[in-house]
Amino acid sequence: MKESVQNYYGEVLAHSDNLQTNACCTGDAPPAYMRDILSKIHDEVSSRYYGCGLVMPEALSGARILDLGSGAGRDCYALSALVGEQGSVVGVDMTPQQLAIANKHRDFHAQAFGFNKPNVTFIEGELEHLDKLDLAPNSFDVIISNCVINLCTDKTAVLKHAWHLLKEGGEFYFSDVYADRRIPTNLSQDPILYGECLSGAYYWNDFINAAKTAGFIDPRLVESSPITIENEQLEQRVGNIKFYSATYRLFKLAGLEPACEDYGQAVIYNGGIAHHPDSFSLDGHHIIEKGRIFPVCGNTFRMLNESRFKQYFTFIGNFDNHFGIFPGCGTAIPFADELSAAANCC
Repeated sequence: MKESVQNYYGEVLAHSDNLQTNACCTGDAPPAYMRDILSKIHDEVSSRYYGCGLVMPEALSGARILDLGSGAGRDCYALSALVGEQGSVVGVDMTPQQLAIANKHRDFHAQAFGFNKPNVTFIEGELEHLDKLDLAPNSFDVIISNCVINLCTDKTAVLKHAWHLLKEGGEFYFSDVYADRRIPTNLSQDPILYGECLSGAYYWNDFINAAKTAGFIDPRLVESSPITIENEQLEQRVGNIKFYSATYRLFKLAGLEPACEDYGQAVIYNGGIAHHPDSFSLDGHHIIEKGRIFPVCGNTFRMLNESRFKQYFTFIGNFDNHFGIFPGCGTAIPFADELSAAANCC
């Protein structure tokens, strides 16, 4: 499907309005501070945006970021504003037409954000073969991707490469399209459904298992929403399959436990993360109010204590005493809709 995807995003789609479904679209409006940043993105770059989520995690000042499937560069340039002139962003994409647009506007965005020189670079390459590119292992603080992994034929390889490229304590923060079941072979070979980010969608439980195999032992769901295809012909092709847009964060932390174990620990958010003065949301089940003691499992304790978030928290407890499984953990389909509760983790 590689050639089909390159053709679809290089030749067929000249603008985001050319999409035939709403799968590759961000539904929710970005927060005010992001709207200001996005307003400074060049129109030619914005017009070729095909993302399905807002992949702008917190506390990025000075960070080194890798964007997998960077396209025309919208997310890279938005992230460049967040990392600042002391940070850097690298975008990887396999479509020459998209990269040409991204590279054309490097100086424009440096000037728009008040930088002396561009802090964004772009590399042509395939996400399944990141090991063949000039990217050093253990060198990125954060890796992001926006509605691209579903287009990859070897998704597990992408996850494994992400693990090797991240620093210890770094995270893979990405949005993509997921399905409530495995996609039948006849649909997975449909070039339009594939290009529209549907027939390459991960069955959510296959993703969880692949992430764990790659080393990301405790995937955390940040947010999710059902996808309404809004194309009657394509809806008939996919039948009863349900699709979701979902954002996950995966931490590279050796030795995380496969379940949420209770050690009687807690954290207190002290504030200080830009644009999050009153609370911090690690994921959909950890919305931590400033100044309030917040009980957490051992994995969550480590995610906050052994990452770039450590400076913003007070940590209570240790790993001396074990009290069993943390209350409230579930194993049902994680995505929220009218039929299933979003119960995934403590």
